[in-house]
Amino acid sequence: MKALLVTHGTRGDVQPFLALAVALRQAGHSALLAAPESFADSAASHDVEFAPLDEGPNRLLQDPVVVTAVENGYRGVRGKLTAISTIRRIKPLMADVLRDVGAVARSSGADLLVHSPSLPAQHAAEVLRVPAVLATLQPGWVPTSQFPCPMVPLPKVPRFLNRATYLTVSATLRAYNGVVNTWRADDLGLAPGRGPDHARVLQAFSSAVAPVDPGWPHSVRTTGFWFLPRDPGWSPGTALREFLEAGPPPVYLGFGSMAGRDAQRTGDIVAEAVRASGVRAVIATGWGGLAARSSDDLLVIDQAPHDWLFGKVSAVVHHGGGGTTAAALAAGVPQVVCPFVADQPHWARRMHAVGVAPPPLPHKKITVASLSEAITRAVTDPALRERAAELGERTRAENGVSAAVRALEEVHSGLG
Repeated sequence: MKALLVTHGTRGDVQPFLALAVALRQAGHSALLAAPESFADSAASHDVEFAPLDEGPNRLLQDPVVVTAVENGYRGVRGKLTAISTIRRIKPLMADVLRDVGAVARSSGADLLVHSPSLPAQHAAEVLRVPAVLATLQPGWVPTSQFPCPMVPLPKVPRFLNRATYLTVSATLRAYNGVVNTWRADDLGLAPGRGPDHARVLQAFSSAVAPVDPGWPHSVRTTGFWFLPRDPGWSPGTALREFLEAGPPPVYLGFGSMAGRDAQRTGDIVAEAVRASGVRAVIATGWGGLAARSSDDLLVIDQAPHDWLFGKVSAVVHHGGGGTTAAALAAGVPQVVCPFVADQPHWARRMHAVGVAPPPLPHKKITVASLSEAITRAVTDPALRERAAELGERTRAENGVSAAVRALEEVHSGLG
């Protein structure tokens, strides 16, 4: 089997697909990962065949208007207008990405295509005449009447309206129909259409922490999270290693690719909250959401592999991205989740609901007092620590990528 894996976005969107590529190779299959060009080095470090895609919408990540909208969670009338404006700006950028997807698909020799919801690559599978598999990193893409769409920030609705809440997600995707149909006609030589049905939907998260519908068909599989093996060439720098060895396990704080409008202010609040909590801390600046200076009890780094670092800390303070949430779960340590947008509020609510985190602390509501209180509870509450350890064992035991490989083998052999 040769699988073409297509995804786009930031590290949290790409890394699980890289993990799947590694697992496919280990199982004796071939895998080609198509992702933003900036991830070429990550693929190379894991010896994964890589096809670069245009950076597309990633170019807007540092745009001041978009940064402000993300920080506000697209709330209110102004937020909704900004969302509409952002979609308009994304369309031509998405067109560049889709052209690359078509070119990669034609030359790939793939007999199976796996893609994220962010890219409608099932149309390329139609050209190749191979099965298409949708891989989702969060719930909300498969409708159900059991619970409302977790991706939609709506007030609680009666159960008979639950399924209708999923129309919001599909409506957002339909906003790109014009770009997709142009791609189908001009690049793929296809008539307008939605593309083939998916042979399988793989939900790359754990049913232990996210809701699933037992009535979903056999074609929907919830596999567990997809974890990437550590880069064999990575080792901690001297400063990080010595800091970890110099005292009790620190708290980790990082907001990934969520760059707020005032990284210095956020960094100052974080540093003050750390001091007020009386803990040591490692702060990851990531893509610019935090700006801080190292001190005796605080070390500032760019980033470090979560699977390595989270096992050496007492708690993880993060933005609620699916990948960071999964890594913190696997490490078995308490969390403090400060969500910005998209699926982050969902993961923040779920971490509190399953008993590994205090109530969500939205990024807009972070103060020295509120963050200090949350950190103190995370590192001192024995119930949080016990539950985190329990879910850590279960999360690690699921081996989601192996389950995903087996599901893809079924599809490839015609059993799916």
